[in-house]
Amino acid sequence: MIIDGKRLANNIMQDLKTQIEKEKAKPGLAFILIGEDPASETYVRMKKKACENHGFVSHIIKLTEKVSENDLLAKIEEVNKDSSIHGLLVQQPIPKHISTTKVMHAVAPSKDVDGFHPMNMGKLLLGEDDGFFPCTPFGITKLFDHEKIETASKHVVIIGRSNIVGKPLAALLMQKKSYGNATVTVVHRGTKNIKSICKTADILVAAIGKPHFVTKDFVKDGAVVIDVGINRVKSDGKVKVVGDVDFSSVEASVSKITPVPGGVGPMTIAMLLYNTYKSFKCS
Repeated sequence: MIIDGKRLANNIMQDLKTQIEKEKAKPGLAFILIGEDPASETYVRMKKKACENHGFVSHIIKLTEKVSENDLLAKIEEVNKDSSIHGLLVQQPIPKHISTTKVMHAVAPSKDVDGFHPMNMGKLLLGEDDGFFPCTPFGITKLFDHEKIETASKHVVIIGRSNIVGKPLAALLMQKKSYGNATVTVVHRGTKNIKSICKTADILVAAIGKPHFVTKDFVKDGAVVIDVGINRVKSDGKVKVVGDVDFSSVEASVSKITPVPGGVGPMTIAMLLYNTYKSFKCS
């Protein structure tokens, strides 16, 4: 069974739009976009379109590749103080001369709808729900709930230990919550026998950023496979988007699988709007 993340994301965003139509004001979301990276520009454009289609007010703040760290931090502080903006996203990657850590610390926790501020990460780890969960892991838990995929007592293997997906997803799935109570293993480039470990997973999450890394021999029969990867590869002279999972070789042996595109990606955007609306209601 193919998990339709796009359909669920659209339902979530439509519900948000219905709620916003009852409000006197509109939730505001600001994007800081640095440089001319085509992928980043595409992501921000998609997110802005989702905002416009569902009742949010969005702002794109474009800065040059040569912007100084101090000037970027000053712009973040300016947005922090703007009461009409309830969420702030600094699109990554950012230039190497700027500290990603300083940027994450600079965004006010109450507007950190990406869920990357240490305060929100700490709340996640402690099992507190009043912060913001990172959007991709949050979206995956929503998919599990919607598809009635049981996580309690299941073995979840996550390929990848990034701060954006791997680490926060592991923390979420270990919590004593309806979306948690799983036994979680995180594998990465320092892990030996990755393939054999993945083969033991009831739920396998691929978030490594390598196209078609996960093949049939990584997956046990009947497992659930969640593909987080978004990789651009050339095929027949064209650029296409593929996941970390070799979908065609894996699909027949699993119980459920997310496609790329149309799986986790749309849920990430839906959770960004969900977090922004949550910030708006708390302001």
